Amino acid sequence: MTDLPAPAPTPSSADRASVERELRAMIAEAARLDPAVVAELPADTDLFGPEIGLTSLAGVTLLGTIDKRYGVDVAALDLSLDSLQSVATLTDFVTAHLPAR
Repeated sequence: MTDLPAPAPTPSSADRASVERELRAMIAEAARLDPAVVAELPADTDLFGPEIGLTSLAGVTLLGTIDKRYGVDVAALDLSLDSLQSVATLTDFVTAHLPAR
């Protein structure tokens, strides 16, 4: 009988909600927007769309902040950067790649 590795723990909804709150604050800072406004946007809001208007430079800043805070190098793990489509896709990606605690 072969011992299989234990499956990675699934982040709880509380963890995901916490990550989303922090990411929204980081997005607001990178895009130079009011954090209260970003906090109220729907999760499917495009990061590079008109509501947030993230620029490529602000995106690089955001990725650096995420790597520093969570230890998740989005650019290295998601070469197509599909995770940067919306608040929700970024939250899902970061939550799924959090280092084990």
